Order: sequence, then C-alpha cells, then structure tokens
Amino acid sequence: METQVFWEERWKNSHTGWDLGAVSPPLKAYLDQIPLERRDLKVLIPGCGNGYEAIYLLENGFADITMLDIAPTAIAKLRRRLSREAPGWEAHLRLECGDFFAFSGSFDLILEQTFLCALDPAMRPDYARKMRELLAPGGKLAGVLFDRDFEGGPPFGGHSEEYQALFAPYFYIKTLAPCYNSAKPREGAEVFIILEATSPMPG
Repeated sequence: METQVFWEERWKNSHTGWDLGAVSPPLKAYLDQIPLERRDLKVLIPGCGNGYEAIYLLENGFADITMLDIAPTAIAKLRRRLSREAPGWEAHLRLECGDFFAFSGSFDLILEQTFLCALDPAMRPDYARKMRELLAPGGKLAGVLFDRDFEGGPPFGGHSEEYQALFAPYFYIKTLAPCYNSAKPREGAEVFIILEATSPMPG
C-alpha cells in the first residue's frame, strides 16, 4: 500500500482527508517544551505531507530539519509553501522525496504524525525497526498514534496494547498515554508516544 504511485495519485487528486490544516496540537505542545538550547537537534518528519510542522519548527528556532515524503507532489507543494512563508528555509531544512524504508541517516528526534496509520499493518514491525535504526542512541520518537479502528484503510487504526508490543523490543517507552489535547476531530481517539532509543541497536 505504501507505494509512490498510490500516494502520488492521492496528492494529485487532493484526496488528503487526514490533513488537519495546521500543526497537530499534541505535537505543538511537545515541541514547545523542548528547551531553546536543545533546538539544534537533528529532526526528521517522515510522511511529512503538507508539512505544517516544518514552518512551526523554523519559526521556533529548530535549525536541522529533514522532511521526507514518498509523493513528489507533496514535496513540491511543501517547497512552494516554504518559499512563500519561510524565506531562507534552505539554510535549516531539507526536503527529501523517497521511501522511508530505504532512507538513511541519524537523527536525535523523529516526529510521528499520521505516518504509521498510512502503512499496511503488516509493515509495522519494519516501521519500528527502521525508526530505531534512524535514531541516534538516546534519540526519541515522539508523536501521535490513533487509538481506534477504521473500516478498511488507509488510515489503519490501532490500540495502545498493540503499540506497546510493537515498540518494546526497540525502545524504552517513556510515554504511551491518551492525548489530552487532540485536535477536535480526533478527541478521544489518539495516544501520545515518547519512545527513547535503546543502545545498542537490537539484533
């Protein structure tokens, strides 16, 4: 399901019903509490889509940001928005078009926002392992996951118990709890995660 052809078609035809039109409130609250002196963290957002977080990160002093999406149209739209709203963005932010599972790098913080739910559930073990692979020791995966079921997909749903089992082999689970500050359409249907990369990488 997570193929360039599929997602490019969705973006070209504006079939982006998951889009909130703004930064997810739980992610915003998480980013706001990061001390100013730590905002040189290397940040990755996979499946970045419209990338509202990109401009928020730039406006709030984050200086090493990578946005990744498999759909060229999504990246092109984000590039245009950045050029309009964040002149000089190229100094602190990179746009990458490609497959998350083939991507390489080392990051201090990866933000999850409607990416896991876009993947076929059979790919979730690969997602967990890849996330750990991309994180530097002590790095964190933080963000929002659905805590509900859907008919068909994507999006694909899930629940806390499943996520606990999925992430435990790779991460110290600092937080996996219901969101208290979800956007209104998602109230009562999200959990927030903060996962810390264990060291060394499990075999």
